[in-house]
Amino acid sequence: MAATTKSIDGDGGGGGGADDRVMAAAQQILKSLNAPKEVREDMLLILSSFDNRLSKITDLINTSSAVQDRFESAEKVILRWDATSSSLPWEDSPDEAAEYLSALDEILQLWESLSVQNDKDLVDRADTAIQLAMTRLEDEFRHILVRNTVPLDADRLYSSIQRVSLSFASHDGEISEEFESFGEVGNGTGSCFHERGGSLGGDVSVDLINPDAVAELRDIAERMNRSGYEKECSQAYSSVRREALDECLAVLGVEKLSIEEVQKIEWRDLDEKMKKWVQAVKITVRVLLACEKGLCDQVFMGSDHIKDICFNEAAKCCLLQLLNFGEAVSIGVRSPEKLFRILDMYDALRDALPELRAMVTDDFLLREAEGVLHTLGEAARGTFAEFENAVKRETSRKPMLFGEIHPLTRYVMNYLKLLVVYSETLNSLLEGGEDELDSLRDDADNDKRQLESMSPLARHLLSLISSLESNLEEKSRLYEDVAMQYVFLMNNILYIVQKVKDSELRSHLGDTWIRKHRSQVRQYATSYLRASWSKALSCLKDEGLGGSASNASRVALKERFKNFNACFEEIYRVQTAWKVPDEQLRDELRISISERVIPAYRSFVGRFRSQLESGRNVGKYIKYTPEDLENHVLDLFEGTPGVLHHLRRKSS
Repeated sequence: MAATTKSIDGDGGGGGGADDRVMAAAQQILKSLNAPKEVREDMLLILSSFDNRLSKITDLINTSSAVQDRFESAEKVILRWDATSSSLPWEDSPDEAAEYLSALDEILQLWESLSVQNDKDLVDRADTAIQLAMTRLEDEFRHILVRNTVPLDADRLYSSIQRVSLSFASHDGEISEEFESFGEVGNGTGSCFHERGGSLGGDVSVDLINPDAVAELRDIAERMNRSGYEKECSQAYSSVRREALDECLAVLGVEKLSIEEVQKIEWRDLDEKMKKWVQAVKITVRVLLACEKGLCDQVFMGSDHIKDICFNEAAKCCLLQLLNFGEAVSIGVRSPEKLFRILDMYDALRDALPELRAMVTDDFLLREAEGVLHTLGEAARGTFAEFENAVKRETSRKPMLFGEIHPLTRYVMNYLKLLVVYSETLNSLLEGGEDELDSLRDDADNDKRQLESMSPLARHLLSLISSLESNLEEKSRLYEDVAMQYVFLMNNILYIVQKVKDSELRSHLGDTWIRKHRSQVRQYATSYLRASWSKALSCLKDEGLGGSASNASRVALKERFKNFNACFEEIYRVQTAWKVPDEQLRDELRISISERVIPAYRSFVGRFRSQLESGRNVGKYIKYTPEDLENHVLDLFEGTPGVLHHLRRKSS
């Protein structure tokens, strides 16, 4: 003590530097005094009596004592909770939790204000207390997140978006049945009917965690970040929320599958998974991730950087799982029945990307999403091209039994009818392709200026239907009966026209196209009448009967009537089995037949009946009245084979 005092006296110059050295020496002395408060105060009096410059040490010792008291009081709270095995009673004992946070705040404040920085022992004790508190707070942070995570079921998730009616609900049965009936273009996989996923409504929100827990999480996150433990805090948050979002995907029916596993799935199962994927992308981005972003913003209110890190890490796994499935589908085997669902997937991801870009700051995730969108677009283009090739390649050689609508026609037209729902998407995907335009320009029937003004999809539709018509022309030649060839073509071309007229296809192909093809149906009808009835009508001509109506050869007349009867009965037998499904076309054909045949028959009978009536068995030759024929014509094209059972009339 004497040495220390001497040192102080020896500096008696009174300068500011000397005062500082005196105070430093006093502080060192006080630090070495590991004594109770009362002893320290007594020693203060002794020291101050040596030099009036040490009078300031009273304030120093008082301040140091107060700092130590505050620290020790806070330290006791931290150590008390560290000594227990249970987690902090944040929910059960909010007052005690508040006490813990206040104690931590006290230590952090003392540490940050440098009040303890000159005391190595106190610094070490503060570091230890903070480390203990961080360990406990990290555990409590996890527990609060887990305990307060709100379970989400599929109904609740789906109810968070506004469902719209199915685009093709009114055609469910028809489309499903027609696609089911034709397996060659569709690779025999059955129904290609699909439904477009429900679109999202306005602002949507679900509670991912109990709202009451947000303030508690924010309190803990703020302390951990302030203490330099932001990495531990963000990792705790991300790991818990990542698992919660993964569970949401499972609830939505999205499984964790490798690319190889996806490509081995049968089409019917894959179709269902693709449909669920579309809904999952919409709900994940618009609902789950949007709410997750909001949760991050609330919990980590003080740091944009930590908000971004936590959100990106929480979202990464579920996004990559969705993108992995999208990539697997896009590089899988291309077949026509997949196109609608691939377009649904493309649309869903394309619509989600702007919102993803607004939320996600991880460049890797955004590049992955954009890459999968690109490959889905390529898959859609390739699948559409595969469908076009399938229509051209379809070479089934089995004719339709009754000349009705071919399954290929039904399949293609219903396919195209559904396809135009995606006009905007397909126009963007097909833009720039000149192959279809070049091939259509080569067709002399096409207006070249009109072709150039058409959208990319419209040109592809025109090309597809032209390929279908060419294919139908080939299939018509499978019928030996030329008249049946024309009935087959009438049925199929009219079906094509009606599908165009009664759907959005009309806006793409135009009314001129419809008029042209209606005219084509009428030409086929005229060709049918000529091929089917010319022989029967030739029997009703005067040529070759030998003389005028009054002296025509009775033998020749009998032969004419016999031939006409045979022709008519054969036509009746065959063509009652033929089917014309369209009622209007069926009636128009019957009217055309009656207008050609009945007047000619009535006139022929009127001119020559008297010559046969003078002989015997006139009913054997004039078997039918004009009214009989007219009634029998009404039986044609019903798809039910019939045979005429004529009761011979007695000769008059």
